[in-house]
Amino acid sequence: MLFAASGDADKSVRVPAGLNITEMCLDRWQTDEMKDQPAVIWEGEEGGVRSFTYGELFNAVAGSVGRLTSAGLGKGDAIAVHMPMLPETVVALLSINRVGAIAVPVFSGYGVEAIASRMNAVKAKALFTTDGFPRRGKWFNSLEVASAAGATVPTLESIFINKRVAMDVEPDYSICGTAQINTADDEMENYRNEVFKGKNVVRWYADGKSSIFRREIFISTKTAAEDPLIILYTSGTTGKPKGIAHTHASFPIKAAQDMAFGTDVGKGTRISWYTDIGWMMGPWLMYGALINGATICIYDGAPDYPTPDRMWEFCAKHKVEVLGISPTLIRSLAAHVGNADTPVRNEGRSGPNHAPASRQPDIPPAVSPEDPEIADKSIRVPPYQRHDLSSLRIFASTGEPWNPAPWWWLFEKVGNSKLPIINYSGGTEISGGILMGNPLLPQKPCSFPAPCPGMDVDILDENGQSVGPNEVGELVIKQPWIGMARGFWQEKERYLETYWSRFKNIWVHGDWAMRDSDGHYFILGRSDDTLKVAGKRVGPAEVESLLVAHPLVTEAAVIGVPDEVKGTAMVAFCVLRNADTPVRNEGRFGPNNAPVSAQPDISTTASPEEPPIADEGVPVPLEKELKALVARDMGKPLAPSKIHFVSALPKTRNAKVMRRVIRSAYLGEDPGDLSALENPTALNEIREANA
Repeated sequence: MLFAASGDADKSVRVPAGLNITEMCLDRWQTDEMKDQPAVIWEGEEGGVRSFTYGELFNAVAGSVGRLTSAGLGKGDAIAVHMPMLPETVVALLSINRVGAIAVPVFSGYGVEAIASRMNAVKAKALFTTDGFPRRGKWFNSLEVASAAGATVPTLESIFINKRVAMDVEPDYSICGTAQINTADDEMENYRNEVFKGKNVVRWYADGKSSIFRREIFISTKTAAEDPLIILYTSGTTGKPKGIAHTHASFPIKAAQDMAFGTDVGKGTRISWYTDIGWMMGPWLMYGALINGATICIYDGAPDYPTPDRMWEFCAKHKVEVLGISPTLIRSLAAHVGNADTPVRNEGRSGPNHAPASRQPDIPPAVSPEDPEIADKSIRVPPYQRHDLSSLRIFASTGEPWNPAPWWWLFEKVGNSKLPIINYSGGTEISGGILMGNPLLPQKPCSFPAPCPGMDVDILDENGQSVGPNEVGELVIKQPWIGMARGFWQEKERYLETYWSRFKNIWVHGDWAMRDSDGHYFILGRSDDTLKVAGKRVGPAEVESLLVAHPLVTEAAVIGVPDEVKGTAMVAFCVLRNADTPVRNEGRFGPNNAPVSAQPDISTTASPEEPPIADEGVPVPLEKELKALVARDMGKPLAPSKIHFVSALPKTRNAKVMRRVIRSAYLGEDPGDLSALENPTALNEIREANA
């Protein structure tokens, strides 16, 4: 294996030709030791369970390959995957790669325009999709969306439709036109003649029990190391999605390496990550786990439906060992009623400044699943204590910077102060991580102990010089690495401008970072989100961490807006706890005199001369209290000029808060492409806040 000797953008890691990555995922495990080990365990929101051993997965991929080749699909063809997280989704991904084609995953919840634009950009020749799936008990007709998108893609020739397992809710087949549907054959005829008019439509399912082809003739298409494997779309800072091109010897190898070194995944390890095939962590989970001989545990549903302990129930049932989550997911789980009276610590850092601390009570003893208290609705049992989580040994986190409060909640409450939280930060264009932890390395709340193996990382100032300890700068990579994106699909100049234009032969990732005196790294947010207020640079995460330390605030986002005096003023948007969350009235009042839960002792961070923020029993508007909280820790010039309370923050489908979109909506500007947003209606409140 040869590595490029410089950071030239046209150079990268070089590996020998002849590698089809599916051989590493499948063929190598067809041994007596491994072929009967579970490769995929799946559970749906409605409770159905399916599994595939490595031998069965091999057979299922063989059958899918037969359907692809029969349709005339092969090396170099772009094939989209528009499916939820099913066993068939794994099979589809591997079968596409097996024939040398290029996989193009799209998020299962995308709308028509988002799917069509991605398929047209890559000139997709085929599409894997499904009839639909449930979310929070309601049926989502993804086939209707896929058919409308496919109608606008002139290169699309074949559609492979998977019928998802039986649901409690009845699928809506009204899109099949007026024809009477009595049999499966009738259904397929309607797909061909009305839904996907004139296309080659194939009913498809993953059969692991038998194979269409004998194993000795199930040979993968030989591919060069630099042949394209997958195109992953991610949002761009300009609003236009970026198609990140990866090869057989890039993305999967980096995924497997990071998974093994960072989360101690190997043969037989059961790993689950709450994600989607349309986001980087979906393919990352599939390639990384299978190359390492692990078991992929997939939960396809809402993590808190129908009950707030749903995700913990899944982990206990399938003995998950490594659980991948995001800080946003943990904030939402911690905010559920069953956790509302569980105070958490806020010590730690999401930046150079410490968030205010509150005293941590003793952790109550775990409750066994058989305990009669669980059935007694009058006795509150936190959701994470309702199941045996003894199989869990590692939490892993990615997607956004942590705030201290949810980090401590996960570590001390769910992890019983014993399980490490492996913080992992990188991106789609990295094929995984730049920074991460490891079970053997010391941890600090919200930090990254070290760069990932093979990553030459530094933090530079605006002149390209390395910064000292506790100084903030741009996170960069100085040498090529195995997973480096080969470019944006058919947009070379945009790729070079995005990552290579700032400093010569240095990859600038766009993250604002700091390294402390112990060598621990902290991500402070995107550098294009960084604010310069009264001449001082501030990362939004620093202010947001202080705001969510307040017991009423579950989420916060901070943006910068033009200001005649400061140049830039900060405006914050806060999401409060649900109205039905029980809180204690201890003398503080929020909006409309709503009682506030126990207040952390924020006066501990004040100097002896400073008065407390409010005397006990004196009503204080919540906005004023939050401003004072930030001013106490960061100084009055850096307190938000305005704080707006909203019901939700606009987020991408993988739970990232879109500050760029918030700012555009607040200022009445064009927010650009919104296809990645989970909840675009959240922008309405933000627009109205500045009306």
